[in-house]
Amino acid sequence: MGKIIVTMWITLDGYVAGPQDEMDWLLVDERLRRYEQELVEGSACLLLGRTTHADFAGYWPEAAQNPDESDELRRYARRVDAMNKIVVSTSGNTAAWKNTRRLERIDPEEINELKRSSDGNIVVYGSLSVIRSLTEHGLVDEFHLLVHPVFLRQGKALLDGDRSPERLSLVSAEPFPSGVILMRYRPIDENPAAF
Repeated sequence: MGKIIVTMWITLDGYVAGPQDEMDWLLVDERLRRYEQELVEGSACLLLGRTTHADFAGYWPEAAQNPDESDELRRYARRVDAMNKIVVSTSGNTAAWKNTRRLERIDPEEINELKRSSDGNIVVYGSLSVIRSLTEHGLVDEFHLLVHPVFLRQGKALLDGDRSPERLSLVSAEPFPSGVILMRYRPIDENPAAF
């Protein structure tokens, strides 16, 4: 049985991109690269929204074969290119990429069956609408937040809306040399008593 793991690079003030999708605040070091490689090596599938799927499909297959890229990046790209991919798209207007199948929407029964039948974890990158829908339905098993030491002050938040707070349980925290901290959390079902 696989777990759904949402992995996201995020700022201290909770943004995952600037207002125009800027990502120039990222701090990438060797430890962060190793985390990303280990994550995809230990997973069976990617679950992506239509835009993220198109971005990935337009970059990773070519990067996997590009001799100008580092061996490390090509290794990651080859793994991502070979993985099974599920793209969530109501329009059906999705990029061509091998090993891809489409879901029209996030259906809890379908996602739970996907988890039961998976021989590894299912990784969600980017895809804010997919993450929000999965979270709303209680389908995320772990959040891997790569917290960057920066206040962006404006941009796109990981989660939004007027839903009630959701408590998480810390699984681990690991600082990287760049100052990024990998925070792994699991949702918990408990409602602690008010004080």
